[in-house]
Amino acid sequence: DANRQISEYKFRLSKAEQDITTLEQNIGRLEGQVARYKNAAENAEKVEDELKAEKRKLQRELRTALDKIEEMEMTNSHLMKRLEKMKANRTALLSQQ
Repeated sequence: DANRQISEYKFRLSKAEQDITTLEQNIGRLEGQVARYKNAAENAEKVEDELKAEKRKLQRELRTALDKIEEMEMTNSHLMKRLEKMKANRTALLSQQ
């Protein structure tokens, strides 16, 4: 009876050691996954920050370009009015001659 119990305990010990080995391997695998996911998350955050900075830069450039367009449209309008006045003056001068 004692030999049977000893054999059973040896079997249980062997089984427990196998389970421990399996669990340690799972821990190693899961730690590797966590490290990869953490690295991927950090890279994604870095890319996100770079994209946000690029977006802010492009928005500044857009505002600058829109301001310049508005300024050029005003200048164009002013120059068109001057041209019309010059044409009117020229027409008036030619009709006086």
